[in-house]
Amino acid sequence: MSTETTSAPAFRYAAVTFDCPDPAVLARFYGEVLGLPVAFSSDDFVMLGEQGAPGLGFNRLADYRRPTWPDPAQEKQAHIDFGVDDLEAAEARLLALGATKAEFQPEPDRWRVLLDPAGHPFCVSNLT
Repeated sequence: MSTETTSAPAFRYAAVTFDCPDPAVLARFYGEVLGLPVAFSSDDFVMLGEQGAPGLGFNRLADYRRPTWPDPAQEKQAHIDFGVDDLEAAEARLLALGATKAEFQPEPDRWRVLLDPAGHPFCVSNLT
C-alpha cells in the first residue's frame, strides 16, 4: 500500500449554461441585461463574459422544451436572481428586451418573476 498522498484537484466556477432553441437570441438577451460581451460564439453555443472569467453559456438543444412555472408536475430546478435599485424600471427594461412576466407572482411587492425569451424563469428583486 502506497503512503504517497495526492492532492485534490483544484476546482473553480466556470459558467452556468442554459439549454435553449437559439443560443444567439438568448445570449443577446442576457448580454443586454448584464452588459456582458460575447467571449465565444458558434452556431450551437454562445458564452458571455470576459475571457478567463466565469460566464453564462447558452447551448442549442434540438428538442428543447420551455420550462413551465409554476407547474407542480415540472418544477424549475434553478434560476437566476437579479438585484436592482428600481424594481419597476428594471421590470420595464427586461420586458422591452424580450422577457415576459410570469402569470403567477408570489410576492410582487418584493420581487418579480419573469421568463427569458426561451422560457427560463428568473427573479428580479429590490436591493433595498
